[in-house]
Amino acid sequence: MKRRNFIGLLGGSSAGAAISAALPFHVGEAGPGITRGENTLNADIVIAGGGLGGVAAALASLRNGQSVIVTETTDWLGGQLTAQGVPPDEHPWIETHGAPQSYRDLRNRIRDYYRQHYPLTGKEKANAQLNPGNGAVSRLCHEPAVAEAVIRQLLMPYISSGRLLLLTEHQVVRAAVRDTRVESLTVRNKKNGALLVLKSAFFIDATELGDLLPLTGTSYVTGTESRRQTGELHAPETADPGNNQAFTMCFAVDYIEGERHTISRPADYLFWKNYIPALKPAWPGKLLSLRYAQPQTLQAKDLGFSPDGKATGELLNLWNYRRIIDRKNFKEGFYKGDITIVNWPQNDYIPGNIVDVAEGTFQKHVDRAKQLSLSLLYWLQTEAPGPGGGRGWPGLRLRRDIMGTADGLAKYPYIRESRRIKAQFTILEEHVGRENRARVATAGKEKAASFFDSVGIGYYHIDLHPSSRGNNYIDFPSLPFQIPLGALLPVKMENIFPANKNIGTTHITNGCYRLHPVEWSIGEAVGLLLVFAKAQGVLPAAVRRDRELLKKFQAFIQTQGVETEWPAL
Repeated sequence: MKRRNFIGLLGGSSAGAAISAALPFHVGEAGPGITRGENTLNADIVIAGGGLGGVAAALASLRNGQSVIVTETTDWLGGQLTAQGVPPDEHPWIETHGAPQSYRDLRNRIRDYYRQHYPLTGKEKANAQLNPGNGAVSRLCHEPAVAEAVIRQLLMPYISSGRLLLLTEHQVVRAAVRDTRVESLTVRNKKNGALLVLKSAFFIDATELGDLLPLTGTSYVTGTESRRQTGELHAPETADPGNNQAFTMCFAVDYIEGERHTISRPADYLFWKNYIPALKPAWPGKLLSLRYAQPQTLQAKDLGFSPDGKATGELLNLWNYRRIIDRKNFKEGFYKGDITIVNWPQNDYIPGNIVDVAEGTFQKHVDRAKQLSLSLLYWLQTEAPGPGGGRGWPGLRLRRDIMGTADGLAKYPYIRESRRIKAQFTILEEHVGRENRARVATAGKEKAASFFDSVGIGYYHIDLHPSSRGNNYIDFPSLPFQIPLGALLPVKMENIFPANKNIGTTHITNGCYRLHPVEWSIGEAVGLLLVFAKAQGVLPAAVRRDRELLKKFQAFIQTQGVETEWPAL
């Protein structure tokens, strides 16, 4: 198809007017590789999902000369880091290795954004490992909007050149498939309902729930596999496709001592105030309390909560856990109080599954999860153990501006588990779990399995939150691992690839492959795979089958800053 200019086609035809209405902003010219037919857009690569995996895949493709269209259901890019409101969960070595160079560049750019635009103290401005919030969960706890701004900066040159088209607030509604190939996706503009057909040689599913898999007929699994199926030490005796991890509606608050910011009592407050999760092993009492099941032991454990800076002794202070602004890092008086993200055991939504359900069911559970989060805030403001032995912290203020929403809650649920492709290789607990590995490995028991087709590395402990069918935490040690290419290749489909939590893991191993740097690594590997396969004139799956071609691919991605093996730790 001849490449043509958007200017000449959007101005005078009904088809052009339809496309113009569907786009979220004015488009000047189609860049290299972005073309259109009567009612379609066409790019080298189409990516559904603008989370970390989708962004990484886009950047990898763009810097290697491809044209890309990215769709995203919200108006923010960055997924769990931004629209879901979750500061990065990372491993101890993240500053130097264990993720692609591009991920570390993202982190450094976030720090630079604060140095360039915020009134940091002199000490913190010079701090090479600046942590704006000094949160306990990460060495880089920061505001979601800052990460979104940095991601936009990274993408702007490609938008300007016309090689990248972002379709924010667009939802994929159907797909056209022929045999083992996806031919197109149809997306709907969520603001005005206008439809666009997106065509490409390659499609990437970087959605939070693996939305393209059922639409394209790509084989997938959900929920828990049985021990008979996988041989995994921590797998249950019976498989349950509807048994998925809790999700969370995160929100941000600050604390202004002496002020009152108590919200109206949520409609479902009495339900959530008295709610006791029906879990096995049992949860220690009401969800809205400062007590939870310690994830590794499942024993009852008390938590601390002190937004006024007072010590909580040996108890973990929830306020500091995901704190994204520590006012002491900034010039005196700039912030009235610290700002923290509430993503705690108390607002994990347990009583409903949102994977592979009807849109109405999904929204029902999201709405209930919002009520849970608002009920937690109201409980903290009115009933939680307060200062001086009193009750409640009325100075807690819901920061709607931090999340960029009218209700103050994240733009999208924090998703821990999605549909997973049936892959050419599935990562099992015996490959990455410390205890399971020790039982099956004949040598090198202290290391994760070595994959001949490694396209990245990562680490996180296996961390499964309570599930929709009543499992309590499953949390145990893993080993620094590799990302095998085989887990990124569907068993049958030729031109659609996962770039989020939808890779070839099990319910168990998803628990260590689902966090921020690994999702980015997956997206980058997929983007580079498509670049390489196109240059070689082969299908992406052929790269893994041909060992010499695979070696060339691994050498290529290493030149792009991707690590495929862990150094000695």
